[in-house]
Amino acid sequence: MTDLQSIKTRFGIIGNYPVLNRALQKAIQVAPTDISVLVMGESGVGKEFIPKIIHGESKRKHQPYIVVNCGAIPEGTIDSELFGHEKGAFTGATSTRKGYFEVADGGTIFLDEVGELPVQTQVRLLRVLESGEFMKVGSSQVQKTNVRIVAATNVNMLRAINDGRFREDLYYRLNTVQIDMPALRERKGDIHLLFRKFAIDFAEKYRMPELVLSDDAVQYLENYPFPGNIRQLRNLVEQMTVVEQERSVNSVKLAEYIPMQTQLPAVIQKGSGISSNEFNSEREIMYKILFDMRNDLNDLKSLTSELIKNRENSDFSHQEKNLINRVFTPDTQVQNPGSMLYFENQKQYQNSVISKADEDYEDVEDIEIEETKEDSLSLQNNERELIVRALDKHKGRRNKAADELGISQRTLYRKIKQYNLED
Repeated sequence: MTDLQSIKTRFGIIGNYPVLNRALQKAIQVAPTDISVLVMGESGVGKEFIPKIIHGESKRKHQPYIVVNCGAIPEGTIDSELFGHEKGAFTGATSTRKGYFEVADGGTIFLDEVGELPVQTQVRLLRVLESGEFMKVGSSQVQKTNVRIVAATNVNMLRAINDGRFREDLYYRLNTVQIDMPALRERKGDIHLLFRKFAIDFAEKYRMPELVLSDDAVQYLENYPFPGNIRQLRNLVEQMTVVEQERSVNSVKLAEYIPMQTQLPAVIQKGSGISSNEFNSEREIMYKILFDMRNDLNDLKSLTSELIKNRENSDFSHQEKNLINRVFTPDTQVQNPGSMLYFENQKQYQNSVISKADEDYEDVEDIEIEETKEDSLSLQNNERELIVRALDKHKGRRNKAADELGISQRTLYRKIKQYNLED
């Protein structure tokens, strides 16, 4: 069996990180077989090297090797690209065309970004994997093919399955052997090696002296998360090779190209960590919670205001009515009692209300704690009564009742369900 170092030299792979070595070793081990392989990893980590190694070390190495970027082919034409089509099968099909599975018979097909395949195409691909059979678009004739399939994706497949975007049976059929490629930020010891390799390559390409990193620059690179992985590092070295006049690079100069404070969230696969989409989802959840809390607070404000407006008919005690009337007298300059919850200067307004309430404190200080608990329950009863009265007044029309209560229809529906008023 080919040793690991010769594979790295042959395919130009730089690095000694254990997880990287394990991925390459698995590729070498499965190469002589025909089992399907699924390569997992973030964008830019070098997943494309694995199918090359598998094909180059297999008995199919003298047969065709075809790379298909599933995410770059329009949904309407991908079946034709993969399986071919008959003349007249669709508008523009002026002649019969062979698909990749027919052309690559006996060889290997690398399906990059396989997670982007349309569901209908996934059904066709599953049939090829299970029986080696396919039909051209517009044909009823079954054809046979002998193709080794290696697929790769940066999509969390389990989440895609849960979302209905990928077939579970196809996932397990592709994932006979899974090879995981590590992110660059997990290979800190390899970053300087890769930088030097790219610096030499681009110095030769552009006929310029190669870039050299200072010690602090090496440390800066090792601490940078590299959301774009090896592809981002390669582009960085090429850009600096062309633009920079000074060949010695320190951390200050690197910070001009990849500043730490403006880095993007690293794209980690969902389900196995935190991804950018998942990060956005968590942020949206927080926004939703805050939005619901705000709506609930507004509902409480509206209901409290309505209770105060109708306090003469409410079951408040004599002391409570006296306190409410004294607090919400016109000289407090509160046109709408509910607006007490919308004041601009909270401390000033509270002091105004407290000064009014202090005069009546002695009138209510004999109220027991048990009575206070009763009043909180009474508030719920009054809320329920107001909703019932509003619905009766508007003959069950909830939109009118919501307007009358000063709350949203969504909140009214929730309150109706809460108080079992749906009948």
